[in-house]
Amino acid sequence: MEVRQATADDAPACAAIYAPYVTDTAVSFELEPPDAHEMARRIAAAHAWLVLEDEGRVVGYAYAGTFHPRAAYRFACETSVYLERGFERRGGGRALYAVLLPLLRERGFTTAIAGMTLPNPGSEGLHRALGFEPVGTYRRVGFKFDAWHDVAWTQLMLR
Repeated sequence: MEVRQATADDAPACAAIYAPYVTDTAVSFELEPPDAHEMARRIAAAHAWLVLEDEGRVVGYAYAGTFHPRAAYRFACETSVYLERGFERRGGGRALYAVLLPLLRERGFTTAIAGMTLPNPGSEGLHRALGFEPVGTYRRVGFKFDAWHDVAWTQLMLR
C-alpha cells in the first residue's frame, strides 16, 4: 500500500469510496453522495488530502479540514478517514494517519479533532490506538434513516 497526496484526478475514486457511507450508513450525516466535481472541490479546499493506493488503485483517503472558521481555531483541524468497503481492518487507516498527522504538525496545526457517529467500533478503535482522547459526545444530534444518532468527539494534541 502507498499513501500519496491527492489530486483532482482522484476525485471520482474518492467519491465512489464515500458514496456507500452516505447511502447505506449513518457514518456520514450527508443524505446525498457528492459527485466527482464536488469531491474535487473538497480536495482543493482541504488543509491536506491523502489517498491510499493498493496495487495502483485508490482504496481509501484521509483529509484534514477546517475545524471552525473563527480565527482563534486556526491551529485546530478536523480529520476524517474513509476506506473502500471491504478494505477495513487491513491497516489502511493507520497508514493514512501515519502520513497525515506529521504533515499537519509540519503545517503548524496543534490539535487534530475527529468526530464519529456511534456506534462505530472500527473508527473508535483506530482513533484510540493512535492516541486520540475522548472529549465528549453530542447526544441525538443527527437524524438519519428514521433514527437519532450520537456523535463522539476525540482529539489528539499534535505538539
